[in-house]
Amino acid sequence: MPSLQDTWSTDRVVAALYDTAVQYRATAWAGARVLWGFPFSVIEQELRGVAALPRGTRILDLPTGGGLALNGLAPDHGLDYVAADLSSEMLDRTRARVAERGLPDIRVTEEDAAALTFDDDAFDVVLSLTGLHCFARPAAALAEFRRVLRPGGELRLTTVVRGAGRRHDDAVRLLRGLGVFGLVGTPDDLAAWLDAAGFATVTQTQSGALAIVRATA
Repeated sequence: MPSLQDTWSTDRVVAALYDTAVQYRATAWAGARVLWGFPFSVIEQELRGVAALPRGTRILDLPTGGGLALNGLAPDHGLDYVAADLSSEMLDRTRARVAERGLPDIRVTEEDAAALTFDDDAFDVVLSLTGLHCFARPAAALAEFRRVLRPGGELRLTTVVRGAGRRHDDAVRLLRGLGVFGLVGTPDDLAAWLDAAGFATVTQTQSGALAIVRATA
């Protein structure tokens, strides 16, 4: 059986199915509500927040998936934006979305969240939407997010967590068994990982099985 990293980096079918599900509003809303018990409007609010960032903001979007967060950007967005992912299929889809939407100055690059190639203090904002639960080493990824954020920079993160109910936990077990979910923590685990990573201020709320985090470097 391929490793979790191999699945996401090389399995184009898995990546294509995931991206298709989240890009179409009807399937995204249904999946969010049925599997995880939260309204997809939570994610849409995050996307609006990205679009509202000041011009010149240095942002790392990881995992970018198929470029979902780009949907809210105007051609004159003015952001210093890096869209990164481990999956070659996701990156191809992101590049296509950049071209379709006519978005300038979006750098699309392959990155392993647990071993980023960026310098310390390289970003003002790290955006990580519904992806941490797909990582084999979420604590290491959070430590890397902290490293590449400037002092006072912000992590904006959403992730599935365990412990919100039997139905949601069953879905986590199923997706882990299929090799697409990684180490999924409880809200307490997530708080401990953020603390160990060195984030100074953390706000964590929850909707269904989705944790919504704001953390300051």
